[in-house]
Amino acid sequence: MPSLENLRPFLWAALVSLLFMNYTAWQKDHPAAPVEVAATGNAPTTDAFAQSVPTVPTAPAGVPAPTAPAAPAPGAEAAALTAAAAPLAVAVVAEPAPTLIHVKTDVLDLTVSTRGGDLVGLDLPDYPLHKKDPDVKVRLFDNTSDTTRYVHQGGLATGAAALGKPEPSHLAVFTAQNTNYRLADGENELRVPLTWTDGAGLTVMRTYVFKRGQYAVAVESEVQNASTAAVNIAPYSQILRRAAPVKSSMFNPETYAYRGPAVWDGEKYRKLKVDDDEARKFQQQIKGGWFAAMQHYFVTAIVPPGDEAWSYSLHVNGDDAMLQAQGPSRSVAPGTTAKLQQQLYMGPKLHDQLQATAPELERTVDFGRLYIISTPLFHVLRFVHGFVSNWGLTIILVTLLIKLVFYKLAETSGRSMARMRNIQPRMKALQERYADNREELGKQMMELYKREKVNPVAGCLPMLVQIPFFIAFYWVLMESVEMRQAPFYGWLNDLSSMDPYYILPIVMAGAMFLQFKLNPAPADPIQAKVFAFMPLVMAVTMAWFPSGLLLYWITNTGLSILQQWHINRVVARETPTKA
Repeated sequence: MPSLENLRPFLWAALVSLLFMNYTAWQKDHPAAPVEVAATGNAPTTDAFAQSVPTVPTAPAGVPAPTAPAAPAPGAEAAALTAAAAPLAVAVVAEPAPTLIHVKTDVLDLTVSTRGGDLVGLDLPDYPLHKKDPDVKVRLFDNTSDTTRYVHQGGLATGAAALGKPEPSHLAVFTAQNTNYRLADGENELRVPLTWTDGAGLTVMRTYVFKRGQYAVAVESEVQNASTAAVNIAPYSQILRRAAPVKSSMFNPETYAYRGPAVWDGEKYRKLKVDDDEARKFQQQIKGGWFAAMQHYFVTAIVPPGDEAWSYSLHVNGDDAMLQAQGPSRSVAPGTTAKLQQQLYMGPKLHDQLQATAPELERTVDFGRLYIISTPLFHVLRFVHGFVSNWGLTIILVTLLIKLVFYKLAETSGRSMARMRNIQPRMKALQERYADNREELGKQMMELYKREKVNPVAGCLPMLVQIPFFIAFYWVLMESVEMRQAPFYGWLNDLSSMDPYYILPIVMAGAMFLQFKLNPAPADPIQAKVFAFMPLVMAVTMAWFPSGLLLYWITNTGLSILQQWHINRVVARETPTKA
């Protein structure tokens, strides 16, 4: 059986290696672009995606015929999309110039273009970009330039543009009664209607419905066909975003968070990395799903009706990515009206609101591979926070609860470590006596362990248990927007970022060193030096981690020290002659 002094340094090294490999992997695989701030507008763009409209199949009246837009062949995507847009140019020439509509609720500051009803600007009033400059807000949608492009587009494909006629796509210009809409005090709902007509009997009214305190927005479309012929319509919704890679930085937490498309197909959650060949070809018929553009702390998502099968597809052209969802085609008979509805979510990853918007949309709170641990851990943290109203105190109290849950396991291993510490002199004597006979040394050590009822591996169990909770805690602190810019006390005014003065890493190193001194020391002097140096290595490694995570680690280490000190005293009293 391997001895404790042989195992512990390697376990520490494994932990450090695990942290380092995770860190470098996140840095390499998940680069995140910082949110840019600029004046909202409706800058023109020549991008092929912005000019493309899904095609609508001809379908008999009342027979849905959902299709997904065909993905262009590699190398010809831009040309294909431009060609598809060519007939639309004829229809758009006579359109009036678009205007911008300002919509303000208690949680959204939105700019809507009358061209297609596109969402071209979105600031979040409750979320400053930087804590030191609270007047500058986080910006999601932005269409001021090609480099910052991030918009939502939607419309109805009818196939009319191919015949040189207008259609209510995202290229059509709607009309609005006002250019400013504001959710008044005391009101719980704000409706922003936009109207379009082809002049030949087809009228479309698209209405954005905002609710107080909500980041989910309903999109209602009413189609009136006053013409003499049936009209086939297919709703679609798409998010167009510039996804240019940026230089990674270990000082920027957004470097480690996933930024890109994600989809729920009704059964499985997937991240679609735009640099992955298979993901770039993604195309799937989905019922009861959603399509999302994720980034650190925030998300925008398309949520079609749960009872309809929509065609989802991802298109990538250079640095541009388009997430597109197209609904089934339906026929609107002459003299009838059709009503369509879908939802958008655009804002912070608030678990309750995501869950209320669509099934499994809370998955966009990216808790990583340990989702099964991170999710209940987040709920426990939130429950405790409801009583103490301070996330730092919450972390400390939840750490204490975790220690209580694993108390019996820690006590068993702690008693084993205490006995190991008590028999250290006899172990050293055996090593000196059988220095030239390793086989006999191993035999004598095993007999000593058996006689003293010591399990040298038991002391490593708490460390192994801590590793998944450590990683889960990391992702909860990294991804929970509730803890974004949350203050503790003193100099710690943001638990989601690193300690600006490196005080917590120093305290952590000291606590780990004290814990090392309480545990049985390795008999090998070289191993002892390596193990004593490990707290410094860990402190340097974790110096750039969120301060909330270090607060958890320090609390956990401090409680472990108190527990082991108590157990050492109890075991010493139980075996005074062998101390």
